[in-house]
Amino acid sequence: MLSIHSCPLGKVGEENTGGMSVYIRELGRELGRRGHLVDVYTRIHEPIHDQVVELGENARLIHFKAGEEETHKLELYSHLADFTRNLENFRKENGLRYDLIHSHYWLSGLVGQRLQELWDIPHLIGFHTLGAVKNAVGIGEGEPELRINAERKLVKDCHRIIASTERGKEELITYYDATPEAISIIPCGVNLDLFRPIQRETARCHLGLNGESIIVFVGRIIPLKGIDNMLKAMAHLEGKQVIKLVVIGGDDHSQAEMQRLKNLSRTLRIDESVIFLGSVKQETLPFFYSAADLCVVPSYYESFGLVVLESLACGTPVVATKVGCAESVIRCGETGYVVTDNDPGSLADKISRLLSTPNGKPDFVHSVRASVAKYSWSNISEAILEEYRSVLWDFSAKACKGAEELRI
Repeated sequence: MLSIHSCPLGKVGEENTGGMSVYIRELGRELGRRGHLVDVYTRIHEPIHDQVVELGENARLIHFKAGEEETHKLELYSHLADFTRNLENFRKENGLRYDLIHSHYWLSGLVGQRLQELWDIPHLIGFHTLGAVKNAVGIGEGEPELRINAERKLVKDCHRIIASTERGKEELITYYDATPEAISIIPCGVNLDLFRPIQRETARCHLGLNGESIIVFVGRIIPLKGIDNMLKAMAHLEGKQVIKLVVIGGDDHSQAEMQRLKNLSRTLRIDESVIFLGSVKQETLPFFYSAADLCVVPSYYESFGLVVLESLACGTPVVATKVGCAESVIRCGETGYVVTDNDPGSLADKISRLLSTPNGKPDFVHSVRASVAKYSWSNISEAILEEYRSVLWDFSAKACKGAEELRI
């Protein structure tokens, strides 16, 4: 597996660490538990990591240098050739042979494409986000043509694309003219052992939160996440109920956006009701989800939206915009609501409905958690393995057919 710009051991909520990092780490560990040998290659980003770190049984993480530690991910493009060389030298020195390559994000895809040629093995890719779609949304930084063109070429040259939603597949076809038969839809998974319900008062006591109604947001602090609309929704609710919004995510790179949101909170006169916590360890997230009355995902764009699964696995309902997995996962009126736009009033309305319904009772919590049981990493990894087997079979069959034609 290749994850060049984002280390799977990075702290979730920081600039380059989101759902994709969780996905790679959990998938690698689950495949390893099943007896498959998995090497995940990423770049050195913190001096505290050894070059080789065990992710779990049969799964390890291997770091190589690619630019400076604080390099912006787009700047990594000029270092991809060096990264590929280092990877190939490591493989030769250690006598390694791989059966297939699974790349994540377009930068990794470019490395995967080169290794595909070198090793003559199949190459699968999961883009996780698409530059053309982000540009179409028009929120935040625009994505360069370099990325769009690279993604377009990768769509044509790889052996299989794994999309996490039906909408993701449609976007690949619409924006990149992808062949529908080359795309398989496999959702993300959730670690049901980690993300589990904790009694609400126990969770609040552990976190030092009081008895007010609590809403939680988890994610990177960027304009695309729509946090400003969440704050405006809070202003709609102000005075109707005593509510606290806990915002989890962000790092040194997001300080400007964080300050903008804090200023907006003051302008809306809700600053005393909003807590910006920064990033927290993933092991702590179940306490926040369980302490909350609901989780809000107000994004303009999500390729999947892993936070939805995590919150529901903890028994906490979700109000989300119409992005990623929201429509297919959330049972409207039962486990949350999906709003059709990013209007703060619509968000406030659905939040108010959930807050007026007692949702901390054991039966409700159990029902919410049960709704995402099929998304266990055990089930998702089996679906991925089936995809691997299919790709390997097709690749082998084409190779045999080519050899037969040569003999003729």
